[in-house]
Amino acid sequence: MKAFNCASVVSDPKTRSCLCRLFVVASLICGAYFISGAFIAKEYKDRLSRWEVINMLQNSKSNICKIRCRPPGSEALPQGIVVKTSNLEMRPLWSDTVKNGNLEPSSNLLAIAVGIKQKEIVNQIIKKFPSSDFVVMLFHYDGIVDEWRDLEWSDHAIHVSAVNQTKWWFAKRFLHPDIVADYKYLFLWDEDLGVDNFDPKQYLSIVEDEGLEISQPALDPVKSEVHHQITARRRNSRVHRRMYKFKGSGRCDGRSTAPPCIGWVEMMAPVFSRAAWRCAWYMIQNDLIHAWGLDMQLGYCAQGDRMKNVGVVDAEYIVHLGLSTLGVLAENELNSTRVNITRRQPSSDSETLVFFLNMNLPNTNAMFPEHEFA
Repeated sequence: MKAFNCASVVSDPKTRSCLCRLFVVASLICGAYFISGAFIAKEYKDRLSRWEVINMLQNSKSNICKIRCRPPGSEALPQGIVVKTSNLEMRPLWSDTVKNGNLEPSSNLLAIAVGIKQKEIVNQIIKKFPSSDFVVMLFHYDGIVDEWRDLEWSDHAIHVSAVNQTKWWFAKRFLHPDIVADYKYLFLWDEDLGVDNFDPKQYLSIVEDEGLEISQPALDPVKSEVHHQITARRRNSRVHRRMYKFKGSGRCDGRSTAPPCIGWVEMMAPVFSRAAWRCAWYMIQNDLIHAWGLDMQLGYCAQGDRMKNVGVVDAEYIVHLGLSTLGVLAENELNSTRVNITRRQPSSDSETLVFFLNMNLPNTNAMFPEHEFA
């Protein structure tokens, strides 16, 4: 075999020309690589600088937002110790142990404006609501609190007393959304309601399944004092959201899109979701007494389409007894009104918190003696 001769290959003109071309091409490729690499490196550095600037701006905006979003007055405190919300859970005076065995806090709230004359009716209502799932808060508009102490649940309830005030006065002042933020649903009821055919757990199951943000149990049309036809119970129905009225004034049909034809509940027994109550609370004016007109505006708080998210539950219904409840006290009893908030523990280590507020309140109900108020 003939040995390969490198010298002869190099001396060959054709081969030498080919090698030169290859060298030129390789040089061009290397040059292009280094030049493009320089441009790419510069572009990368520019982009990296822009990203750093954007990141700094975003962090700056985030820090500004964190400061602005903090509750007023808490700016000087470390972020980790700022607690924005609270609840109505009672705490033992001498121990952190939960004595009733309920390790989880109650997830819903039942608030009722009450007077001692309806004590037995209120007792029947509260016994329907299991203490494991509901915190009970009573608004005593007649100032009488101690006469409720013989009821088994009384020491577990929160009692708020202010003479001759409606439940909306109480709700505005004692049910701030940040205080009741832990509760998924808020029942804000009157005291003159029969609950023989009402199960709170079943009711909430239906409400969640139907996506109702604002609701009420239907009224038994035979036994109840029905003021608005949309609240009357319909047989063989689970939930209804609209009513039909083809005669007289205020007609309602399938094309109606406004309350009270659709998306409307009465203010005697409303049930709010957490989000709906946060909205509704802000709508309650400080001088609101009877809630007249508020029902027509609740759709703004439906968290979406009021025609879908507001409804009346037929499957779990109540009786509206229509009793005369909140009356008028003597003028001299109104000159100095006591607001009394009492919390009790059913033990020897009882805890009682009493807050007194002396204030001159006008006799706002003088023009409506012995009348029922929502």
